[in-house]
Amino acid sequence: MFLLMLWYNSIIKIFSMLNIVYHFYIVLGWGFYLVLFFLGTILGSFLNSWIWRTRENIKIFTTGRSVCYHCHRQLLWYENIPLFSCIFLKRQCHCCHNFIPLRYPLVEFFAGVLLVFVGWHHIEVLGKFNFLWWCRDIMFVTFLIIIFVYDLLYQEILPSLIWLGVTLGFLLNYYILGYSVNTMVAGAFVAGGFFGLQYLISRGRWIGGGDVRLGVLMGIWLGFYGTLVAILFAYFSGALMAIILLLTKKANSKTAIPFGTFLALGTFVAMYYGGQVVNWYIGLIR
Repeated sequence: MFLLMLWYNSIIKIFSMLNIVYHFYIVLGWGFYLVLFFLGTILGSFLNSWIWRTRENIKIFTTGRSVCYHCHRQLLWYENIPLFSCIFLKRQCHCCHNFIPLRYPLVEFFAGVLLVFVGWHHIEVLGKFNFLWWCRDIMFVTFLIIIFVYDLLYQEILPSLIWLGVTLGFLLNYYILGYSVNTMVAGAFVAGGFFGLQYLISRGRWIGGGDVRLGVLMGIWLGFYGTLVAILFAYFSGALMAIILLLTKKANSKTAIPFGTFLALGTFVAMYYGGQVVNWYIGLIR
């Protein structure tokens, strides 16, 4: 819980930085997105540290700055610049010379890309800037990154993270976007109930308890229709990946696939394109 609170404080600081940076958008033009990308890499760097320390049960303040994944040496300032340090050091620790896990620069890079996408969507697609709405989306994306990476690495979805996301998501959607309580509850009931039924029937063989809780979060975040889009996308992408792994013989019928990663992807897609998918489908059946 301490790490969650520290993570929350860090996100608030980034939100404050975003509010300042946005005022330079007219001056910077497309350079604004470069600044946004760099802020995203900072967020990704922190999430890498948060995920690893949470898994290893290491408190943030016990080691000060970030440490080497292998030898636990405290990193120097020039070794701690998101993305660029990894490139400069050729993905090796300066001291022990072990390779830095590839997921570290990948998480930093894609966090930067996602932050740019959120900014672009609000400014270019929606044509307006609502700071609270933007903060909501960045917070949701942050949760999804953690869920995706943690489940991919450890095949576990942290319950404390999910319930924090459910609580914050409900409050933000209700007070900022004006979501109705009915649609959020309906979405949570459908997704949580759907996954919960699978869990009970299979006794946990088909799907884990973390996926059931994640279904509740999806319903609160996306509402009823958005949740349906997310679930369909997750099953489609998950099935496609399973087929690829089977054909390339990198998995067999007994290989466990972290379904939470695909649910996280589906949630992200539904956040921004769920409405278009629903409207497209309604147009087909009319």
